[in-house]
Amino acid sequence: MKSIDHTEPSVVVIGSGAGGGTLAYELTKKGIPVVVLEAGPYLRNEDYMNLEWEAFNQMAWLDPRTTSGSWEIARDFPNLPAWIVKAVGGTTTHWSGATPRFKAHEFKARSTYGHIDGANLLDWPLSLTDLEPYYERAEKAMGSTHRHGRPPLPANNNYKVFANGAERVGYRHYATGPYATNAEPYDGRPASIQDGFNFQGDKHGSKWSTMIREIPRALETGLLDLRPESTAVQITHGSDGRADGVIYLDADGNMHRQAAAVVCVAGNSIETPRLLLLSATSQFPHGLANSSGQVGRNYMRHLTGSVYAQFEQPVRMYRGETMAGLIADESVHDPSRGFSGGFYMETISLGPAFLASFVEPGEWGRAFTEKLDAYARTAGMWIVGEDMPQESNRVTLNSSAQDVNGLPVPNVHFDDHANDVAMRSYAYSRGEAVYNAVGAVSTHRTRPYPSTHNLGTCRMSERPEDGVVDAFGRAHDVPNLFISDGSQFTTGAAANPTLTIVALAMRQADYLADQLKAGTV
Repeated sequence: MKSIDHTEPSVVVIGSGAGGGTLAYELTKKGIPVVVLEAGPYLRNEDYMNLEWEAFNQMAWLDPRTTSGSWEIARDFPNLPAWIVKAVGGTTTHWSGATPRFKAHEFKARSTYGHIDGANLLDWPLSLTDLEPYYERAEKAMGSTHRHGRPPLPANNNYKVFANGAERVGYRHYATGPYATNAEPYDGRPASIQDGFNFQGDKHGSKWSTMIREIPRALETGLLDLRPESTAVQITHGSDGRADGVIYLDADGNMHRQAAAVVCVAGNSIETPRLLLLSATSQFPHGLANSSGQVGRNYMRHLTGSVYAQFEQPVRMYRGETMAGLIADESVHDPSRGFSGGFYMETISLGPAFLASFVEPGEWGRAFTEKLDAYARTAGMWIVGEDMPQESNRVTLNSSAQDVNGLPVPNVHFDDHANDVAMRSYAYSRGEAVYNAVGAVSTHRTRPYPSTHNLGTCRMSERPEDGVVDAFGRAHDVPNLFISDGSQFTTGAAANPTLTIVALAMRQADYLADQLKAGTV
């Protein structure tokens, strides 16, 4: 193994997804040089395979992880607690494209919901008003439909069934967006061809990702040093407690050290706390930036589950956009329903291979084959809602299991909160009501899939003892260390998180650029 030292201090961004990719572009366009370390390869649109399992194996983060807790993922997918991407662009190359904003009350969950036993609720140290201008910038950058004059995506059959059911049960807030997939050419990207395969790996390029927009534009500035297949394994620091470098391994296992003036970690809410914990020293014995003990804690993955319905006539849910429709009526705080917080219902379609794997894990026999036989007559929706942060839901290092580099793998521990269970049960019933209103002959409740919305674990807080970073994602303990992904979420809200991650990254870039100019970071 060779060891290589890159001695010029840089702004080092770890990860190139929604947070890291956006941050890198926003800084380079301000004239600030950036080094991006990305653990995965640089896959382009033409590299993606239009086959579900082949694309999954091509893109997914398949490094070993372990799982514990009472959540059903521990039983159904013990080695795959999360379904994220290991490639340039991160999980923005595998996402639905949904871009709803958080609501005002969701930034003030502790104040709004009050005390909830077992929940580690905290208000965000920022408000919707603080983030609104960045939401606007993010929506324009991503090309969100239904926003800023952007036209809606056309309705496919899956959506028409969904929308007709919504109307019949009395819902009023349903549409084919907002989604960050073009209905017409925009910002150099073509319009969707309604090919039904861009949930993971959009060959056509109509869906926004940092791989297709921010990374190429950052490279064009000449100020981005993008290093794919570079896995960060430790953040180093000086005697003053400031981060001063990142140790990483390249594709051949050679060790490098990149000197750093600033380190911004955007490795998703599992790898980000893992890296901080791996960076423990005598000065930071419990992990870097972890004087509060909150690194890795408060892991959230959103309330999820699906409802699939079978009809007498074909629906062909796989035609058109995979996910292009949502019902927002339940995304409110209404404790009369028996829980705090809210949820969205969103159209979803899985191909036959994925449906066979995820619709009812472990099922066999006639009940299973009947679901597959009804594939063409099936409609589907996904439920996404706010789950409660709990200190015991956490990412830790599992020293009894090592990755290929001999480092402890992350263990993801999760137990549903009683609020989560109540919300999921209610949401299932409302999903079934939507489909029954339009003549479903049967419905099926699907358990949560491996997590795609991984949140918390390095949360924002006003007081250092309550969290890991401040309102700009700056570590309370380490003044030149930033968290730039969904790890910094104080609470999860009901909405899909990508738009908020991008908005926070834009806000962080403005702040960091000002701090660098003033010499205060």
